[in-house]
Amino acid sequence: MTALVETRGLCAFYGDVQVLFGLDLEVEEGGITALLGANGAGKTTTLRALCGMVRTRGEIRFAGSSIAGLPTETIVRRGIAHVPEGRGTFARQTVEENLHIGAITRRDRAGIAADIERVYGYFPRLKERRNQQAGTLSGGEQQMLAVGRAMMLRPRLMLLDEPSFGLAPMVVEEMFEIFGTLNTRERMSMLIVEQNAALALELASQAYLIETGSLVMAGAAGDVGRDENIRRSYLGY
Repeated sequence: MTALVETRGLCAFYGDVQVLFGLDLEVEEGGITALLGANGAGKTTTLRALCGMVRTRGEIRFAGSSIAGLPTETIVRRGIAHVPEGRGTFARQTVEENLHIGAITRRDRAGIAADIERVYGYFPRLKERRNQQAGTLSGGEQQMLAVGRAMMLRPRLMLLDEPSFGLAPMVVEEMFEIFGTLNTRERMSMLIVEQNAALALELASQAYLIETGSLVMAGAAGDVGRDENIRRSYLGY
């Protein structure tokens, strides 16, 4: 496969504080990549760097073109959707209004209407609650809405930050099945930050491990999952 996203020497900063130190990583076109690491390792910052949400240094290429230093809105228009930790839904707006907000960069009304129905096909519960305020949904339903809103961009790459956080195991299983379906059916590439390392490695084809902002391991997800240190530190056996 060819790389959809490539970073070379990626550094990221919050003010004068450096958080990422020279990351080299790739997300393959049509692939799923897992980004593993302890809390505070820099995983969320990596996703924010790809979206232009933090100050960076180094090279970031998307679909063969540099996106380093571009505004977040421009990066979104190029086809990168970000589902942040905590879901970030608009609590006072209805489910359907949230989906329309996800398509705010688009002008094709017929296509938007078709894509809302496409989202409902993946998440039937959202259709049942289409006129309900997002803030009154369960945690699992809010996560479904956050993913559905990102789908409205028709992205080539979806960045998922801790999608299982705070969800019941059955809901997590359902969400990850949908991620797999989106990847296989629609060839949507994904970069997933996930504390449940076993779940992420099962879904992904490639994996990276970062510690204190530096890359310490990369390879096929199965190989990473078989590493003894990974198993002890992140998989619990």
